[in-house]
Amino acid sequence: MPARLGPPPPATSANASATMRANRRRDTGPELALRAALRAAGFTGYRVDLRSVPGRPDIAFRRHKLAIFVHGCFWHRCPTCRLALPKGNREFWKRKFELNEERDERKRRALEALGWNVLELWECEVTRDASHCVSRVARQLAHAADAHEPARVWRVAERPRRAGR
Repeated sequence: MPARLGPPPPATSANASATMRANRRRDTGPELALRAALRAAGFTGYRVDLRSVPGRPDIAFRRHKLAIFVHGCFWHRCPTCRLALPKGNREFWKRKFELNEERDERKRRALEALGWNVLELWECEVTRDASHCVSRVARQLAHAADAHEPARVWRVAERPRRAGR
């Protein structure tokens, strides 16, 4: 088990405090955008914030064992954005981000050990081009469907109707 970080230092300003309080663990803007794009493309049957698997993936296709994490560029240190460390309390933030990256890797390894495929998408990717992210998800699902033939992702247009409807 990794070392705990401890309580955060006091915020350097009221604005910084308000910004940090506004951050959510789930249902973030990029997650909602990706879920809307997945629904628009006809992909349904996923679960959100699935607690029954390690790491609580943001989006999970259980039958295909596909876990999707939508990482925030700031919190998970996006290699494309390369955001600077906050100026106040630099040592705290440096350690915080290191622990976040270690936790992300532990989650990935735990899921892969259970036979799951893990897809990590970045906030900037989803914001810039959600349809490209949907195509990445579709490729992963197709790959999983080939490996596990009985499982199927129903597209809305293909879903069979129940009798009496």
